[in-house]
Amino acid sequence: MATIKNFRWIIVSLLFFGTTINYLDRQIIGLLKPILETEFWWSETDFARIVMAFSAAYAIGLLVAGWFIDKVGTKIGYAFSVVLWSVAGMLHAVAKSVTGFGLARLGLGLGEAGNYPAAMKAVAEWFPKKERGLATGIFNAGTSVGVIVALIVAPWILVHYGWQSVFWITGSLGFVWLIFWLWLYEIPSKQKYVSQEECDYIIQGQETNVPIHTANKVTWYKLFSLPQTWAYITGKFLIDPIFWFFLFWLPSYFSSIFSLDLRKPSLPLMIIYASTTIGSIGGGYISSWLIKSGMPALKARKRAMLVFAVVELSIILTQYVTDVWVAVALISMVIAVHQAWATNVFTTASDMFPKESVSSVVGIGGMAGAVGGILFPMLVGYLLDMYKANGNLVGGYNLIFTLCGSLYLIAWIIIHLLTRKTYG
Repeated sequence: MATIKNFRWIIVSLLFFGTTINYLDRQIIGLLKPILETEFWWSETDFARIVMAFSAAYAIGLLVAGWFIDKVGTKIGYAFSVVLWSVAGMLHAVAKSVTGFGLARLGLGLGEAGNYPAAMKAVAEWFPKKERGLATGIFNAGTSVGVIVALIVAPWILVHYGWQSVFWITGSLGFVWLIFWLWLYEIPSKQKYVSQEECDYIIQGQETNVPIHTANKVTWYKLFSLPQTWAYITGKFLIDPIFWFFLFWLPSYFSSIFSLDLRKPSLPLMIIYASTTIGSIGGGYISSWLIKSGMPALKARKRAMLVFAVVELSIILTQYVTDVWVAVALISMVIAVHQAWATNVFTTASDMFPKESVSSVVGIGGMAGAVGGILFPMLVGYLLDMYKANGNLVGGYNLIFTLCGSLYLIAWIIIHLLTRKTYG
């Protein structure tokens, strides 16, 4: 059987397209929000409840998905998740009420929860540490590409076939991806297309710098006793909800504040979400470069994350912006840097734990992020409804942006304090 050179990057491309479809399906509800809230008379709080239904299911799903994928393996675990979220995505088309959409979001959240635990486990299985940051950045760029694709295809399908068809068509894409996944994915030692040379290269340094007490697989319950687990939990709980805010409310923000017509492909939103691709890959490249230069893995991640946290403070300046393109420039930079931060947080799981436990850790941290995603939309919905009632919707968004900008530095300080004794 002929081998394929650098087959590990084909694996990354599968993870990239899987993540792209994941975020495409996730983003549709945000893009259709102005249309659906008019048709079904939703308030901001109604929409927040629908978002919370997804977040709650996502939290529960992540906790279970990480454990499940570590048990059954990456190939089967990821395939199961894709089938579940694709079916749930299509079922949005038959929803008729807040409850109906909430139930569809529940199914979507449960299924989509498997994406990151599976993808990070695949990266841990297929890459040495010095390449994991870049590999993670590449597949994590699928988050922004998925949103961009949604911005292009959703308005076109909406205009020609109606909002129900948007859910039917986008939801079906996961089944196309599944064919390639089942065909191509195996662990390196079992993959017939991988050369022995590449397999040996992958194994090099995969477990270096892992503390002695986590050098082998750790039981799921014992993970909660480790400070590095809580460092990862902190990074996810405080920061994940910010990106979800950008996903679910940013289209509505530009529609409300700058009168953006969401029935047409939106260039401002395309630019903003496209910038996250640069941030995702660039953030992974920077920490990987620091590691190749001789810096310990986690120290390199934290060094990069500190810089990103300081830059994120600039989102506070949004309150002074009155021109749509200035807002686009500022938010593009901020959301790109968020993805750079997120890429490095994801990769710390494979830095601090053996690959046998990576999915469990990612699932636990993802659950924490989803819990934050439950609480934060409640706050967002409450603030926007309150400020809207007072005729000052802009003030509501300004307050939320200020909070978002401050949380990165707070998260970094906590992560550093929890890991400095073990990792420096």
